[in-house]
Amino acid sequence: MRVLLIEDDEVIAERIQKGLEKNYFTVDIAADGETGLRLALGGAYALVILDLMLPRRDGWSVCESLRNRSNPVPILMLTARDAVDDRIRGLDTGADDYLSKPFDFNELLARVRALLRREKVNKGKIIEIADLKIDSLARRVWRGGEEIHLTPREYSLLEALARSAGRTLSREVILERVWGDDESYSNTVSFHVTLLRKKVDNGNPVKLIQTVHGIGYMLRAPETS
Repeated sequence: MRVLLIEDDEVIAERIQKGLEKNYFTVDIAADGETGLRLALGGAYALVILDLMLPRRDGWSVCESLRNRSNPVPILMLTARDAVDDRIRGLDTGADDYLSKPFDFNELLARVRALLRREKVNKGKIIEIADLKIDSLARRVWRGGEEIHLTPREYSLLEALARSAGRTLSREVILERVWGDDESYSNTVSFHVTLLRKKVDNGNPVKLIQTVHGIGYMLRAPETS
């Protein structure tokens, strides 16, 4: 499971990275807010650990930017600031939890696991976009009330697009999230998107699966007036 750590203190970053990797997480590190935001928007992370006092862009701004783009990734804010006002501001901008430095790593790990459990529960909900309905527990899909039968890979691709609805997923992100990076050619993604479109969009006047040329794909509901 991949975690993004946005932290400019090298000692703290290394400590967290080593601790999480011992617990079977994969950890990417960004040392400034701009880089962290760019990586987080890629959409391949199960959780973001976010420091507040960062160069180039502070943690509040990173968090707010993610939420303004409807990015649902769980965010654990990590900072030396422990004033009540700072905690309130962090939670109000969209953070899911807050841990002050200095901290015990076992507490951080417990909070990470709690957020991931909460995210797993949330993912059990029905996803509805326009007339598309996805039951992620039963792994069943309907469009306009008619059930669509998908292969396991087609379903995983559709769910990944639906959970990032309105945001572009690059071919690289899809390869990692859906394929587990076990196939290395991006035209494999294009092939499966074509198959998925035939089942989800063909025969429907409203096309939900969109190509963002040169970047990737998105699933987007039609705009309503």
